[in-house]
Amino acid sequence: MEKTHLVIFDYSGTLSLEAALFSRNERLVMELRGSGLADLGIVTADVFWREIVNPTWQEGSTTGIGYATIMADCIRERLHPGVSDDTIIGAAQSFAARYFGASVVHPRWRSLLAGVTGEETLCGVVATDHYAEATGYIIGHLEALGIGARSIGSPDKGGCLSVANSADLGSHKADRRFWEQVRDLLSLEGISGVTIVDDFGYNETTGDAYAAREKIEQRKEQTEALMEDVFSAAVATVPFMIQCADGSDRDVAGAIEEVSALMRARLSIPGV
Repeated sequence: MEKTHLVIFDYSGTLSLEAALFSRNERLVMELRGSGLADLGIVTADVFWREIVNPTWQEGSTTGIGYATIMADCIRERLHPGVSDDTIIGAAQSFAARYFGASVVHPRWRSLLAGVTGEETLCGVVATDHYAEATGYIIGHLEALGIGARSIGSPDKGGCLSVANSADLGSHKADRRFWEQVRDLLSLEGISGVTIVDDFGYNETTGDAYAAREKIEQRKEQTEALMEDVFSAAVATVPFMIQCADGSDRDVAGAIEEVSALMRARLSIPGV
């Protein structure tokens, strides 16, 4: 049956709350120590963002070089820790594995994701700006919940989500080319609607420039306009926010259930 509606799920901060929580200062500092990166000079969250992530994000998230490799290269070039390459590579690989391994899909999303993959007229896509290693981990985390998944460029297994990663597609979600590739790879020229579930950076750590609160509404409007243009279809966004206006965290399970109920009603997916 022909796909008539595209359903897009953001990953970090939406499907995976752990990905966002991992990057919060206290947890991040603990992981820097546990991985060995702190011994190489990456002692604080500020150093991590300023010296490692921000300078390399564009290359790391739009090429196949990988998080561990680009991190190790950056440590050599910017921090000069005076240790062996094996030590640098080992610490970078340990941190990357900790991060990707911890970035699981919250189990409360399972019902909605299963509903989307079970409807023949819906095309479900997990869209993320991420490093190359993330694709395999995301597929694994989804399959651990019983949700079929594949890389968007691989053969269609049917009844599964497609994972569209910026590192695989060579451009970010904010770029038109990303969505043109999604449209073309999934043959979605004739769809009538698009629904997006996304935190628009709201749930990301404030240590990352991507999370600036004042930019969220702008991102939302830009996303809607871009998607309408690329897909020539009506676009609806469903923001997923786990923080209240006073900065306190909402009940995550309740927030997911709220969004899931809204999505099931919007897409006529039976409740589970």
